[in-house]
Amino acid sequence: MSTVNRREFLEIAGAGLLIVATVPLSDAQRGSGAGALETRLHIGEDGFITVLSGKIEEGQGALTELAMAAAEELRVPLDRVRMVMGDTDQTPGDGGTAGSGTTPRTAPLVRRAAATARDLLLAAAGRQFGVEAARLEVRDGAVQYTGKAYGYADLARSPELAAAYKEAVPTNITVTPAKDWQLLGKPQVRLDTRELVTGAHRFPSDIVRPGMLYGRVLRAPSYGATLGSVDLSEAQKMPGVTAVRDGDFVACAAPTTFASRKALAAISATAQWKTVGHPSSDELFGYLKQHAKPQERPQAQGRGSVEKGLAESRTRLKASYQVPYVQHAPMEPRAAVAEWQNGRLTVWTGTSNPGSVRQQLAETFGVAQDRVRVLVPHFGGGFGGKHTGEAATEAARLAREAGHPVAVRWTRAEEFMWAYFRPAALIEVEAGLDAGNAISAWDFTNYNSGAAALDTPYRIPNTRVQFVASDPPLRQSSYRVLAATANNFAREAFTDELAEAAGKDPLEFRLAHLDNERMRNVLNAAAQRFGWVDRRKKRRPGTGIGLACGTEKNSVVAACCEVEVDRASGVPRLIEVVQAFECGAILNPANLRSQVEGSIMMGVGPALREEILFQDGKLTNARFATYQVPRFRDVPKLDVILLDRKDLESAGAGETPIIAIAPAVANAVFHATGKPVHSMPIRAARG
Repeated sequence: MSTVNRREFLEIAGAGLLIVATVPLSDAQRGSGAGALETRLHIGEDGFITVLSGKIEEGQGALTELAMAAAEELRVPLDRVRMVMGDTDQTPGDGGTAGSGTTPRTAPLVRRAAATARDLLLAAAGRQFGVEAARLEVRDGAVQYTGKAYGYADLARSPELAAAYKEAVPTNITVTPAKDWQLLGKPQVRLDTRELVTGAHRFPSDIVRPGMLYGRVLRAPSYGATLGSVDLSEAQKMPGVTAVRDGDFVACAAPTTFASRKALAAISATAQWKTVGHPSSDELFGYLKQHAKPQERPQAQGRGSVEKGLAESRTRLKASYQVPYVQHAPMEPRAAVAEWQNGRLTVWTGTSNPGSVRQQLAETFGVAQDRVRVLVPHFGGGFGGKHTGEAATEAARLAREAGHPVAVRWTRAEEFMWAYFRPAALIEVEAGLDAGNAISAWDFTNYNSGAAALDTPYRIPNTRVQFVASDPPLRQSSYRVLAATANNFAREAFTDELAEAAGKDPLEFRLAHLDNERMRNVLNAAAQRFGWVDRRKKRRPGTGIGLACGTEKNSVVAACCEVEVDRASGVPRLIEVVQAFECGAILNPANLRSQVEGSIMMGVGPALREEILFQDGKLTNARFATYQVPRFRDVPKLDVILLDRKDLESAGAGETPIIAIAPAVANAVFHATGKPVHSMPIRAARG
C-alpha cells in the first residue's frame, strides 16, 4: 500500500488537520497486495476538505458518493469537498475497486474519518468559546455558538486544534444515523458532470506527454500461437521508429499513430507463427464438461439428502443450461501512457486496481514498488474487465526501450480478442416436487463460471449446490457480479419449469418458498407495479410475461417483463421491464437509479444477442457490427422501483441489478411459447 507519511501528505494537501481511518482487510483483499483498508481525510487551512481514496471512478459514481459521505458528516456543502483517487503516490491502497465494495466498506470509513474530524474541530472550538463541545453546533462548515462562528479554515490553523489533535482520538466515534441524513439519501448530480459533458475530462486514452511516441504491439494470429522468427529491420529503418523483441513480445513505437501502424505492418509481414489446435464455440459446453477438474472440486454445499428427497418426490425434473462467453465491451478500450525518469516509472492507465498494477510493473522491471507510480484518470467503463494492466506493461516496455514516453491504446479488435471474457457456464439442475407440489430436493452444478449466487434462496429441505472448475478454452475472469448472472439465470428459469409442473403461478410459487423478507418485498413491489396478476390472465398471442428474482452482494432484486416473440426467428423483443431493487439505505438515489437502469440494459445484451463466437483459435465476431451490444432501439419501457431501507446498512449497487433480467426474459418466452428456455442468447424453441 502507499507509504506517504504526514510530512509528505502535508506537502501534497497543505497544512491542516489530517485524519486516517483504517480497518483490517479480508483474506482476499490482503492477497491483492494491500495492507489495510484505509481512507485519509484532510481539512486544509482554506477550509476545503480533501478525501484521498484508493478507489477508482470508472462511471459508477464513487467520486460523488465518497464526497457526499464526507460532506454529510462535516456538515459542509458538497462543493467544498475535493476527491483525490487512484494515485498510488498519494492515496492508500485498499484492494482495488470491485465487488460493489465501495459503498459498504469505503463510504463508512470516509464517514468515520469525517466524524472524527468533526469531533476534533468541535473540541478546538470549545476551547476557543470556553464551553463544552456538546453545546456547540456544526453547520455549513462552521462551529457556531450564541451567534458567533468559527469556520473550518480558522480552526484548521488554530493552536486549539493542535492541542485537540494531540489528545487521544475517541474510539467510539458516532456517525450520523440514516434517518437524520441531510445530504446523503438525496439525489445529487455527479461532480464530474460538467467535465464529461463539455469534453474537458481527460480519459486515459487522452493523456499526452512531451515527446510522446505511439506504440503498437504484434499480436498472435490465433489463440495459443507462438512466434518463431520475425524481422524488425524494415521497421527500424523508418524515421523515429523504435522496434523491440523480447521473447514473444514484439512491438514498435513511432512519432505518430500512422507511423506506428506502418511499422507494425512491416514487422507483421515477416512474422512466422506456429499455431495449435483450438476448440470452437460450437463445441464449448461439451468441452467445459470434458475438461472439468474433479480434483479441484470443492465439497458440495447443502442440507438434508438430495438422493432421498429425489427418490421420494412425486415429480422430478432435470435440465441443463448454457451461458456463453461475453465481452465487457467498455466504451474505452485499454489504454496507458508510460514514462521513465531517473529510474522511476510513472504510468497513466485505466484499471480498477492500481495497487496490483503497480506491483506487477515493479516485478516485471525489477524495481522497488516505491519507484513506480500508477495514476488512474476516471476511465470509460470497466465492468470487472480492467483489473489487470496489460497496456501499462506494454507501454512501459516500449518507453524504456525508446527513451521517450509511450502511449499504447488498444484497438477495439484487440480489446475483443485479447481482453478476458465473462466465463462461459454449463449448469445442470435436477429437482423434485413433493405431494404438496413444494420443492423437496434441489441439485445444482455449475461447470466453469463460478460460485457467486450459487445457493438457492428458496426454502428446500434437501439441497446440493456445487461449482466444478474447468480448463477453459478462452481467457476468462471477473465480469459484473461474476457467475451470479449464469447461476441466477439457470435457477430462475428452472423455477418457472417447476411452477408449471406444479400447476402454480410463478409468483405464487416463489412466494410459497421464500422466507427472505427483503426478497419478498422486491418481488411483490415489482409484481404489483407491473400488474402481474391481471396481465397473466390476459395472454395475447405471440407475447408473454415473466418474472425473476435474486440476491447477491447483500442486496435483492426482482424483475417483471413482457416480450413479443418473432414467429419466424424465435427472437424475443423486450417490450416492458419493471424492476424493484433494494440495497439498504440509499446514499444517492439519482446515481442508484442510473446504476440499476444501466445494469438492466447491460443484462439485456447477453440475454438477447451477445455471445462470443470462435473457430480455429480466432474470434469470428470481434467487432460491434457482428457482436451487437444493446442499441437505443432495444430500450424497453422501463420502470425502476428503489426501496429505501434506512434501517439497514448500505450495500453496493453496481452489480446485483443485472441478474434478474435474463431469467425474466426467458420465463416470458416460456409463457409465450409453452417451451422452456435453456440457453443464452434467448431464442424460442421452434417445431
